[in-house]
Amino acid sequence: MTKLTIHTLESAPDGGAELLERSQKAFGRIPGLHAVMAESPQLLDGYQRLHQLFQETSLSTVEQNVVWLTINVEHECHYCVPAHTGIAHMQKVPADIIDALRNNTPLPDAKLEALRDFTLKVVRQRGHVSDDDVQAFLDAGYTKRNVLDIILGLAQKVMSNYVNHIAETPVDSVFHKFDWTPPRDKAVA
Repeated sequence: MTKLTIHTLESAPDGGAELLERSQKAFGRIPGLHAVMAESPQLLDGYQRLHQLFQETSLSTVEQNVVWLTINVEHECHYCVPAHTGIAHMQKVPADIIDALRNNTPLPDAKLEALRDFTLKVVRQRGHVSDDDVQAFLDAGYTKRNVLDIILGLAQKVMSNYVNHIAETPVDSVFHKFDWTPPRDKAVA
């Protein structure tokens, strides 16, 4: 397989270096995903913008992490599951929730389980969810806006997950302790 380039500030094409500088300022380092995406400054810019916008949605920080990790696990992203595990810990998401998401086991909170279930349906059914699926999500305490917020999170994660699959992006050393292997059984939802 042809490997994609993991760019540095010096090797990034026009427009990419500035975006990598933004990443370095935000994270104190350049995440490997961003270094790969820099080959297409438009992709990296879009990803960074979607990330910011998703963080501004009506979903709580814990709920955002549920959406991210649910999608990352479903897409079996070797890079994003460890990265978002680290992010979830930094954002003080309870460890039992993180572990359940990584291991495809039931969440200890029924409302969060409804969020994971609906997110999986959106992913697996490519948005073709039934009225009953939407109503069950709303009945769990979510809103129509939350339905759309999940789609925003999915758009962001498709970008990163697919890039990482193609690039085989090495997991950043800061996240090695969260390395992950896909669960054998996708029994949830």
